Amino acid sequence: MSNNDVFKKLRVALMLRDDEIVEILKLADFKISKSELSAFFRKDDHPNYRECGDQILRNFLNGLILHLRGTKENPKNPGEVLLKNKIAKPITQTKPKTTTRKKFISDIDPVKYKNKKKS
Repeated sequence: MSNNDVFKKLRVALMLRDDEIVEILKLADFKISKSELSAFFRKDDHPNYRECGDQILRNFLNGLILHLRGTKENPKNPGEVLLKNKIAKPITQTKPKTTTRKKFISDIDPVKYKNKKKS
């Protein structure tokens, strides 16, 4: 498994967007642009594909530790950070289809049906 695969899987598992990954890398004092970052997530045969080096993955993991746990002076609870990210990024859900039920003769009240005038 390559560094690119590890990076992709962490991105998906933690539901991170490109701008969040850039911020996490900044926590580790590593600056990278969104376009450079997107090159790591491309397919191997794409012309703009770039191999993710050990240094980039290492800095991302160190920044991720700071992002989730904080520093010794300012500790964070990782569960709260992840929960806040899930709340901030709502998943869009489709509305369930409402179906209209056809009326059957057994559903009709015989008394009301008998008194009903036909027009």
